[in-house]
Amino acid sequence: MLSFSLNHIALSVKNVDKSVAFYQKVLQLKEIENTASNSKTRWLSLGEGKQLHLIPRPNLEVKTNKAVHFALSTPNLNTFIQHLKDLEIEYSDWKNTVTKDYIRKDGIQQFYFQDLDGYWIEVNNAL
Repeated sequence: MLSFSLNHIALSVKNVDKSVAFYQKVLQLKEIENTASNSKTRWLSLGEGKQLHLIPRPNLEVKTNKAVHFALSTPNLNTFIQHLKDLEIEYSDWKNTVTKDYIRKDGIQQFYFQDLDGYWIEVNNAL
């Protein structure tokens, strides 16, 4: 049987500098060295060796929906919700009810918000 673990998430972004600033401000991610190339792609640490790669694509037009997302977990969900409110970043549950989280059948609390390019990010307390 094969075994896999997550290495990185790569997103194409219109303005890599603004996107890096967004992820640093909102998720408090630390920028790390792009060890793969000398390109303008910038890397952020997601912790535990996982990375977020932001690839500059100035002419990008993102077309996605909430079903296409990546999810991050935190034990401090209420603190993070307050952080989003302080930053005036709108979040919603799966059904798009604004400023509402959702408790799944398995008891996990979750909500969604979008980055500057329209990518959906789920944050939950599944640990």
